[in-house]
Amino acid sequence: MSVPVANPRPDAEIERVLAVVAHPDDIDFGGAGTIAQWTRAGIEVSYCIVTDGQAGGFEADRDRAEMPAVRRAEQTTAAKHVGVHDLHFLGYEDGSVEPTRDLVRRLVRVIREVRPQRLLGQSPERNWSRLRVSHPDHLATAEATVRAFYPAAGNPFAFPELEAEGLKAWDVGELWMMEHPEANHYVDVTDTFDRKLAALMSHASQHPDPDGLPARIRRWMTQSATAAGFPADHLAEPFTVIRLS
Repeated sequence: MSVPVANPRPDAEIERVLAVVAHPDDIDFGGAGTIAQWTRAGIEVSYCIVTDGQAGGFEADRDRAEMPAVRRAEQTTAAKHVGVHDLHFLGYEDGSVEPTRDLVRRLVRVIREVRPQRLLGQSPERNWSRLRVSHPDHLATAEATVRAFYPAAGNPFAFPELEAEGLKAWDVGELWMMEHPEANHYVDVTDTFDRKLAALMSHASQHPDPDGLPARIRRWMTQSATAAGFPADHLAEPFTVIRLS
């Protein structure tokens, strides 16, 4: 089934955005250029990172016990490059994420705390043409995010214990997905590419070839801009946007 035509709300109507991803650096690969535009426009953006990325990295002799602290610090630095200062780390184990009721509850908690008008997440559908973006943690986190988006976050009878804490139901209304196999919306991020690249380079523990990263990212983003019909030499990030009626 094809996704509907994108109909995102104008950015001028958005005050707060929450981005939910599986690993530190996921948001920077998928959407940091767009987030830099949002924060520049005065939109408050918060991050929710589900795992600490313990299974990431390329150094065989690194003490794996150090990785959670390393990756949280890298993500915090990366976020600052694109104007984000509110980060929620859930601390799940890298490689073991499932869309459990516990994870959905924790995402609903963050949604009700942040009260965003736009939710940015990953795709629960596997992209066979780019399998690397469909890591099992991405799929599981995305599925839990969609369940939190609808119906749980906006249902006062879902997770009544959160209501009892004063975290009232909140309808986000708009879901943006990265890495979905059927993009229906593109954002021209030519002007914020440098900030996106700075965010990506902050994840030093993840880049065995940092010198080659800029050209690789630029190539992907040029392909997206071409697909969107943007002018030559422009760069874009692709999304799939879903709005609740």
